[in-house]
Amino acid sequence: MTDPALTAPLTIGLLWHSATSDNLGVGALTAAQVAIVERLAGEAGRPVRFKILGWRDPRAPYVQGDNVEHANFRTREIYQPGGFAASVRGCDLVLDIGAGDSFSDIYGSKRFLKYMSAKSIVLAMGRPLILSPQTIGPFSAGWARRVAFATMRRSAAIFTRDQKSIDILRDQGFDGPVELASDVALRLPYTPPEPRAPGGPVRVGLNVSGLLMSGGYTQDNMFGLKADYPALVTRLVEHFTGREGFELHLVAHVISDRMPVEDDYRACAKLAEAHGAVLAPKFDSPSAAKSYIAGLDFFAGARMHACIAAFSAGVPVVPMAYSRKFEGLFGALGYSHTVDCRSSSNEDIEAKMLAAFEDRDRLKAEAEVAFQRGLEALSGYEAFLAEKLTMQPARQAA
Repeated sequence: MTDPALTAPLTIGLLWHSATSDNLGVGALTAAQVAIVERLAGEAGRPVRFKILGWRDPRAPYVQGDNVEHANFRTREIYQPGGFAASVRGCDLVLDIGAGDSFSDIYGSKRFLKYMSAKSIVLAMGRPLILSPQTIGPFSAGWARRVAFATMRRSAAIFTRDQKSIDILRDQGFDGPVELASDVALRLPYTPPEPRAPGGPVRVGLNVSGLLMSGGYTQDNMFGLKADYPALVTRLVEHFTGREGFELHLVAHVISDRMPVEDDYRACAKLAEAHGAVLAPKFDSPSAAKSYIAGLDFFAGARMHACIAAFSAGVPVVPMAYSRKFEGLFGALGYSHTVDCRSSSNEDIEAKMLAAFEDRDRLKAEAEVAFQRGLEALSGYEAFLAEKLTMQPARQAA
C-alpha cells in the first residue's frame, strides 16, 4: 500500500523569494522557481502548494494561482511566534534563494542577521532547508563566516549559480558539499515574439539602471565604477538613436514608484524624451518583461536579470557588470561578452559594445550554445528537487 504521506500535496516554502518586488529580477527567480517545481511535480504526479516567504511590498503579486499563498512578512515578524515561524510550520520543506545574492555580509550585519535568523528558524522547526542556486559569500567578518557555515552544514543541500561562490567558500574554509548549478531564471516562462516582416528597423534594447544613474544608494559611486555610467549610457543612446534604420528601446527592469534612487523607469523615460527613443512599458511581471525583450535584435543592460531574460530568449546580449555576479554567471557558461564597468573606461566599454553589436549574429549563436550549458548546469538541481518531490512526506498526511 502506498504511504499517503508520500502522495498527499506538499507545501513548499519559498524563502527570500518575492512575487511583489519592484525588482523584476527577484521576481524572475520566484516565477521561474515555481515553474520548475510545478513541472517536476507534474512529472512525479505529486500535487504541490507554494508559500512565498519574503518581504511585504505593496505591488500586486505577479505569481498567482489557487496553490500559491503569499505569506509575506515584516522584519519584526521574523522574531514573533505568530509571524514567520507560524508560516514555516505549515511547510513540508523550504527552498531559500537568498534574493539571488544576499547570502553574504557585504550588505551589512543587520541585513545578514535577518536572513540568518529566518534560516535558523526553518532549521529549528525541523524543516529541510535547501539553498537554491544563488551567489554565496563572501563573509567578511569572522563571526558571520562561522554562523553562515554552521547553517550551511545543517542544510539539506547547497547550490550556487557560479563557480566563484564555490571558490570563495573553499578559500574561506568551508569544506562541506556544494553543488554548482546556474540561475533558475533561465527557466522563466515567456511568450515568444511573432515573426516580423523583413525590412523593418533593427531593434536595439538598452536596460538603464536607475541605481547606477544615481551613483548607488549613497549617490557617491558606491559600487566603485571606473566608468562614468550616466555619460556612457548617454553616449550609447545618442549612437543608436542617431543611426538611420535603428529603433532604440529603453527597458526598465526595476520599476519603483516608492524609491526614485532604484527606479529604472524614471531614468529610461528621461532619456527617451530627450533623445527620441522608444520607452518600454511599466511591466507588471518578469515574464512580461522577458516577452518584450525577446522581440529585440540586440540587448545590453546593467540589471543582470534583464540580461538573463535576453540571453535565455536567444537575443544577443552584452551584460554591463557592476559586481562579480555577472561574470560569475555568464563566464561559467562560456559566454564571454560581459563588459566590466568597475575596471573599464567609457571608451573601452563603448568600443566593445559597438563591436559586439556589429557581430551580433555570432553573439546570438554563442548565447544559444551557452544557454544549453546553463540548462545542463541546472539539471542537477532539478534532479535533486524531483527526488525530494517523490520522497518527502507531507506533514499534513502524517
